[in-house]
Amino acid sequence: MSEPFSLQPLRPEHATAVLAFERENRAYFAAFVPDRGDAFFADFDAHFTQLLAFQAAGEDYPHVLLTPHGDVAGRVNLYRVTPERSAELGYRIAQHAAGRGLATAAVREICHVAATAYALTALTARVTDDNPASRAVLERNAFRPTTPLTLNHKPATAFHRPLP
Repeated sequence: MSEPFSLQPLRPEHATAVLAFERENRAYFAAFVPDRGDAFFADFDAHFTQLLAFQAAGEDYPHVLLTPHGDVAGRVNLYRVTPERSAELGYRIAQHAAGRGLATAAVREICHVAATAYALTALTARVTDDNPASRAVLERNAFRPTTPLTLNHKPATAFHRPLP
């Protein structure tokens, strides 16, 4: 990563910074994925509490990318963990941090964490065809396209990566 960011599991003390991150980047993210909607922001505390509950149950592993000042520069999540120990990968990087290799480095790190800390055996991801930057992040991290699909009413591709 071009700056000293740290990937950390989501913790209760991240709530304020995560909400700020989501608010500041709402329009930027909406260009790539459906907007979370006003209800997400109005009910953010309940949503955040649910993320922590899923994490405690081992169903999801949400993470934040923090700057040295404690600001959230991105989110990297492993979710829908299966009994076979695979999970889906999702990530979003703040607009101000995009294009500097942060997503590639964060995905590389989460793949290592997924295998070593969570004993996951494979990751999947989905990306719309109109998001070549996200596709490149996956390909640089040994994810391989598997099947075409429709995501958010757009043509998309599913990706897969076995973990060591």
